[in-house]
Amino acid sequence: MVTYLEAASAPLKNTGQIRLYDEAAFEGMRKACRLTASCLDELVGIVAPGVPTDRIDRFVFEYGMDHGAIPATLNYRGYTKSSCTSINHVVCHGIPDAKPLREGDIVNIDVTFILDGWHGDSSRIYPVGRIKRAAERLLEVTHECMMLGIAAIRPGLRTGVIGAAIQNYAEAERCSVVRDFCGHGVGLLFHDAPNILHYGTPSEGVEMRPGMIFTVEPMINLGRPHVKVLSDGWTAVTRDRSLSAQYEHTIGVTETGCEIFTLSPAGLDRPGLPA
Repeated sequence: MVTYLEAASAPLKNTGQIRLYDEAAFEGMRKACRLTASCLDELVGIVAPGVPTDRIDRFVFEYGMDHGAIPATLNYRGYTKSSCTSINHVVCHGIPDAKPLREGDIVNIDVTFILDGWHGDSSRIYPVGRIKRAAERLLEVTHECMMLGIAAIRPGLRTGVIGAAIQNYAEAERCSVVRDFCGHGVGLLFHDAPNILHYGTPSEGVEMRPGMIFTVEPMINLGRPHVKVLSDGWTAVTRDRSLSAQYEHTIGVTETGCEIFTLSPAGLDRPGLPA
């Protein structure tokens, strides 16, 4: 049985209960998420052919430090980087390294800053120079999947409406939805209840209530949905080596719908922007 509780009275650990946050918490999340979105905006001018993902990661670390925030991934369960950089057929959790980006790559950069205890979690796909039309189309489909999922959010409905909207659109566009990873509750914790599946039917999942905060972060493949995790224990790749893309927003459920906390202050979080 699903239980909901006021976040202010909840223990600071994932108990499986769903936290309901108040307006003060929403304001804390706005600040943390705005910082994350601003960092992702800055990366638009940094991502380019020849740039190693380690340099991107270093920028993320320094940006957080300069603004009084800590990267949530740094030393999280043994992870040693301040961001995830997932290139081409890497689905998620790609580890930054010294290898330079190449013309035509696509790279998802996933950043979570902890600011005053609040976790701002977001990711975007960046084209590296000029990319092929198939990659452009995947970015467009993936972003639209995320936005359709977010548009389905209403208090009183089940979280399955999010997954149904994403799956229906992705498959109509002859793409597939990764099943192995999902969105999650977020706020005072990095990963919390509930899980947000990016596939399914409207009758599945838990009832959405005002005050819930979670991510919507579909991973969409040009090929089949199957993935595998490499021997480093983190990097997930498509089994058929097809291109994969992901966009992620953190949202809060309101009385009438939802608020997107991680929108780009500069309007740079949509595909189709100049490289």
